[in-house]
Amino acid sequence: MDIAVELLVGLALASCAGLRAWLPLLMVGLLAQRGYLELHPAFGFLGRPDALVVFGSATVLEIMGDKFPLVDHCLDAVGTVVRPAAGAVLLSAMFVSMDPLLSLALGLMLGGGAAFTVNAGKALARAKVSAWMPAHGGLGNAAVSLGEDVLATAGVLLVALAPWLAGMLALFLVAGSAWLVVVFIRRGGRILAWLWTRSRWRPGTSSTQ
Repeated sequence: MDIAVELLVGLALASCAGLRAWLPLLMVGLLAQRGYLELHPAFGFLGRPDALVVFGSATVLEIMGDKFPLVDHCLDAVGTVVRPAAGAVLLSAMFVSMDPLLSLALGLMLGGGAAFTVNAGKALARAKVSAWMPAHGGLGNAAVSLGEDVLATAGVLLVALAPWLAGMLALFLVAGSAWLVVVFIRRGGRILAWLWTRSRWRPGTSSTQ
C-alpha cells in the first residue's frame, strides 16, 4: 500500500513537471524541508537551501519567460528534455525505502514518460489555442501559460493534502495528453496520405505511369 501511494504521488508530481519543470522541484523541496513530504535519502538534496535558490531562480525565469511567445518557444524546446528529467527525479524521490537504482529506473520509465506525455499534450493544446485565437496575439498563449502555473501549483499542494486524489487526477491528465498525441499522429498520417495521393495522381493518368 505504501508503494502504491508513493507511485501515485510520484506520478502526480511528474505530471506537474510536464507543465512546469522547476516549480514542482521548488515546491517539493520546500515541503520536504518543512516535513510535509518524505524523500528518498538519495534525493534529500532537493530540500537543501542552495538547491532551493537554484530552483527558485529557474522557476521565476520559466514562469516569466513563458508569457512571451518568442521566449516560450525556446523554453519549450529546452523543456522537452528538462521536464521529463524533472519528472524522473520527482517520482524517484517519492520511493522512500526503495533501492536507489530501482527507484531511479522507475523514475526514468514512469516519471519521465508521464512528464513527456503531459508536455506533449500541453504543446498541442497551446497550438490549438493559437489557431483559435490568432487575432489576440500572445494573449491566448499567456492565458494558457497562467493556467498551467495554477494547475502545477495546485497539483503539488494537492499531493501534500490528498495524495490519492492527486494521483488519480494525474492519471486523467496523462491519459488526456496521450489522447491528444494519438489524435495528432492519426490526423498527421491522414494528411500525409492525402498529400501523397495528390502528388501521385494527375487527371488522365494512372499512378503507375
